[in-house]
Amino acid sequence: MKPPPTFAHRIFSIAGIYGLVALLPQYLMEETMGRNFPPPLNHPKHFYGFIGVAIAWQCAFLLIARDVQLFRLFILPAILEKLTFGAATLVLYAQGRVALLTACVAIIDLVFGAGFVVAFRASRMVKN
Repeated sequence: MKPPPTFAHRIFSIAGIYGLVALLPQYLMEETMGRNFPPPLNHPKHFYGFIGVAIAWQCAFLLIARDVQLFRLFILPAILEKLTFGAATLVLYAQGRVALLTACVAIIDLVFGAGFVVAFRASRMVKN
């Protein structure tokens, strides 16, 4: 019988699915992004590179969710991934360099990052 899902399993599953749903459509939105969030993209390699790396992380989150104990140490760079994007984006927002919608996404990432910290702490191995 499979053990019940843990908080870590849930938070990483939700983060991975949410991230894929949010990121995958962006592969088809380069022109729309440039129009809705000017200026148009000058370096599309950075745009597509960011999306590709972010999608890879969503896959890592889903992998962590499958076996939290086996992949527990990968939670540490996962926390870093969430904190670096979230914090940097909020600084850019404070400087008036990104839109409010982008800052809201950053806050979502910071919430996931906090959840990852809780998951890391809660998933410590119990020593006999």
